[in-house]
Formats: sequence, structure tokens, C-alpha cells
Amino acid sequence: QGQLVESGGGLVQAGGSLRLSCAASGRTFNLDVMGWFRQAPGKEREFVSAISRGGGTTGYADSVKGRFTISRDNAKNTVYLQMNSLKPEDTAIYYCAGTSVGFSWATAGYDYWGQGTQVTVSS
Repeated sequence: QGQLVESGGGLVQAGGSLRLSCAASGRTFNLDVMGWFRQAPGKEREFVSAISRGGGTTGYADSVKGRFTISRDNAKNTVYLQMNSLKPEDTAIYYCAGTSVGFSWATAGYDYWGQGTQVTVSS
């Protein structure tokens, strides 16, 4: 059984930064593509960013492009999301996800999910 565990969420003022981490264990150890999604109250879960196993391919939602950076350290089985210039509209629960099927921007494309970490950006 695999597990993804997120950390690094919290409360930050607009314009601030946070770095989220996602530690993989078990069957999630060798997943090809890792992604971050978020879900705000009353809204559907949406794609934020994803990265291929080697890090050569990344993708970002237009809303975070230029502000967020995804990376992964396979030696530590960890994926990161560096979030800069945070805005109140970035407030959401952020979920780590993984898949061995291939690069995807859709929630349905991911087989493994973490429990989420809350990010709150105050204005």
C-alpha cells in the first residue's frame, strides 16, 4: 500500500511564500508523475502543477504560472511546491497526487492521493 503525506501548509499574508512537501512511501515510491491539486470551499478540485519522474516535464495552471514552482527529489521520495507571491484566491486545501499512467491535468488521471494540507492567504 502506498501513501502520500503533505506538509508545509499554513497561514500567510498576501505576497508571502510557502513551500509544500509531499513524502511518498510504499507503492507510491516510484510513481512516474506527481502532481498538486487544490480545492477551495464550494469549488471543485483543480489542477495546480505536475512533474514527470525525471523532472524534465512540468505543467502549471495558468493561475499559478510564474508564481509556483514544482520540483522533486527522487532520492528523498519527495515532491515540493514552492509558492511565491501568494494571493487570497490561492486559499485552498492542497493535495498531492501520483500516477504511473502518464502526465495528466485531470484528477481522474491520478491513482494516489494524500490527505491534503490547508493553505490560507490573508489579504
